Amino acid sequence: MTDPSGYVRVREKGNRDVSYPPAPEPLSVAVYDNHTHLEIEDGEGLPLGEHLARAAAAGVAGVVQAGGDIESSRWSAWAAAHHPGVLAAVAIHPNEAPAYAAQGRLAEAIAVIDDLAAQPRVRAIGETGLDFFRTGEEGVPAQLESFEAHIALAKKHDLAMQIHDRDAHDAVLETLERVGAPERTVFHCFSGDADMARVAADRGYWLSFAGNVTFKNAQNLRDAFAVTPLDRVLVETDAPFLTPVPLRGRPNAPYLVPLTVRFLAQERGLGLDEFCAQIAANTLAVYGSFS
Repeated sequence: MTDPSGYVRVREKGNRDVSYPPAPEPLSVAVYDNHTHLEIEDGEGLPLGEHLARAAAAGVAGVVQAGGDIESSRWSAWAAAHHPGVLAAVAIHPNEAPAYAAQGRLAEAIAVIDDLAAQPRVRAIGETGLDFFRTGEEGVPAQLESFEAHIALAKKHDLAMQIHDRDAHDAVLETLERVGAPERTVFHCFSGDADMARVAADRGYWLSFAGNVTFKNAQNLRDAFAVTPLDRVLVETDAPFLTPVPLRGRPNAPYLVPLTVRFLAQERGLGLDEFCAQIAANTLAVYGSFS
């Protein structure tokens, strides 16, 4: 495999506090961050090895590094192949699909994902799905074509699928029902309400909750979590984005997962260790062993 280890994307700093927050109290029972973007440098930036060391010290035993285009998917596969504790998800993000289509390269891009998906530590196709927030109506056909192609890849390689769904709840659910969802389907950074959570859980999908569940304006996410069966719950950072309250706006990283986990446990009055054990079991059921 070509070594893409020097690949990096830089998040615009703006006027944010770009220092990494102090580490939270570590979890006694380890969990996993099932969706992160460690190729994106935020603030001072951290090497991949440092991210993983901080995560392990906080009780986060592994991460699923997610791609969104050819370059980040190659980097994700490389990271998983070279770093214990990292698994990869590879895909063309729905907001990237129209750009590839406009260049006449969507089929080529999906073929690259197909090749990467054959690697043993690539365990998911993602993030794929639909986004009607950032892409207008003219981009919908390319998004749908890409989404359906990614569903087919997940089935072909017997991989999990991580869904990006923004302002497209009904269309995503309809597509999954019409085409047939992969056996292990995850709504990354679940953004629906309680009614959607019930539908997703009834269909056997997993719902992954990120730091935005702690935001003041995210009651819909808390309502969704309240009705989600515990054996359908996953957690993630979506780092470097969606840092939990009270650190919102600062760089996010896998070592901050305990903040979201503790918040969720308190929301439902759950014992922390038992909740962590359930999250870990769910993650391994979806992606397999991280070792």
